[in-house]
Amino acid sequence: MTSLQFQAVVHLLRANPTPPGIPLADRRAAADALAAQTPLLDGVYSEQISIPGPAGKIAALLLAAASAADDKVILYFHGGGYVQGSLLTHRDLACRLSAVSGARVLLADYRLAPENPFPAAVEDGTAVYHWLQQSGIDPAHIIIGGDSAGGGLALATMLTLRAAGELLPAAAFALSPWFDLALTGDSLHSNATADPVLTPAQLTEFAAAYLDGADPTTPLASPLYADLSGLPPLFIQVGTAELLLDDATRLAAQAQAAGVAVTLDTWTEMIHGWQGFAAFVPEAFEALERVGDFVQRCFA
Repeated sequence: MTSLQFQAVVHLLRANPTPPGIPLADRRAAADALAAQTPLLDGVYSEQISIPGPAGKIAALLLAAASAADDKVILYFHGGGYVQGSLLTHRDLACRLSAVSGARVLLADYRLAPENPFPAAVEDGTAVYHWLQQSGIDPAHIIIGGDSAGGGLALATMLTLRAAGELLPAAAFALSPWFDLALTGDSLHSNATADPVLTPAQLTEFAAAYLDGADPTTPLASPLYADLSGLPPLFIQVGTAELLLDDATRLAAQAQAAGVAVTLDTWTEMIHGWQGFAAFVPEAFEALERVGDFVQRCFA
């Protein structure tokens, strides 16, 4: 039985679907305005950082709970279908990740499509990882994570590092991840009425904007089609009601077959991105605690 708080969130989402035809700029602004109403958690240190990138400065937000170790960092990529999401929309989630993991969180504001299509986000993600190393953080003290599209970007960043023969982070995690921009998962249809957050039409729109004509099975755009061998331990968290359920389960199976240590954390009845409601939904808070446990084990 799900909590009353979770049921209230689902009811609210179903009662207020995103109307078609709203300009992307307005959607971005509305999401930022809503998120700005949530204050930082008490005792969390926050610092705006500007990081050199391949196409100019990359904005980032360093967040550290009182318990966070200075030499342990989660590099976090926000979700939003590669077309929206920001430091504001994911600030609260990043704060809570710092609190449950005992690590600082660097939330990166990578370039978005359609203004900056693939592979801009991957280039920025890799640049921020390099900056952490140049700042004196040992790769063994870095864990890469993200939600939705940010989960796919976390994997794509590691694949880029592996291809260049660079040191990989200690581990990675992906929450409600989007790994397949070709949109071939059966759950896109079987969960179409169960998940009030996304629709197949929205995902098609997001993929087209990000890919800008690129092959949707390109591994750095869709890690589901990548050779995953040699990657560090991977934690994947997904709800059974998600449109993207099959993205998570298929990649977990392929990673395990490639010899990667994989933890697939499946939550009954949870919807896409439920972890973002951790301020008032107990299932979301508990889900982030499991992520924190994984991070602590990997750093230990």
